[in-house]
Amino acid sequence: MEWDTTLGPLLEPLGLSLYDVEFTSGTLNVVVNKDGGVDLESLTKANRTISEWLDANDPIPGRFTLDVSSPGLERRLRTAAHFKSAVGEVVTLRELRGSEPTRRLEGTLLEADATTLTLEDRELGALVINLDAIERARTVFEWGATKPPSSKGAKTTSGKKG
Repeated sequence: MEWDTTLGPLLEPLGLSLYDVEFTSGTLNVVVNKDGGVDLESLTKANRTISEWLDANDPIPGRFTLDVSSPGLERRLRTAAHFKSAVGEVVTLRELRGSEPTRRLEGTLLEADATTLTLEDRELGALVINLDAIERARTVFEWGATKPPSSKGAKTTSGKKG
């Protein structure tokens, strides 16, 4: 089934976009996104809307579970569109290399197109990787260094008693 053309239009009136859909182990996983982030109310509305459509159209034979979620801070990257949307971000991935050992890479995603991506790996430098060779990938949320509190305007006290 072509989920993008089916679920995408259902989500648009809710201010949501379809990020990913996958049916595995009896669960239809639907990942939705929204500018500024997805809140609980949006997830609830998306779940209700998709559930009603599934009940009315019955596109999946047998019993299954519907799971509607947001991509989260560390979102999974599966499609060329996912990689394109993550250009400039830090990603981690596992690259399958035929008879050579699988390689774990982490770095900044520099470019992505329909078949390849360019990753500035932290140890190996710039690498061009075929999307078909990626076993799994996700963005990496990096906690930013926080500035120490400013001492401007702070009151100081001396050890003298008055």
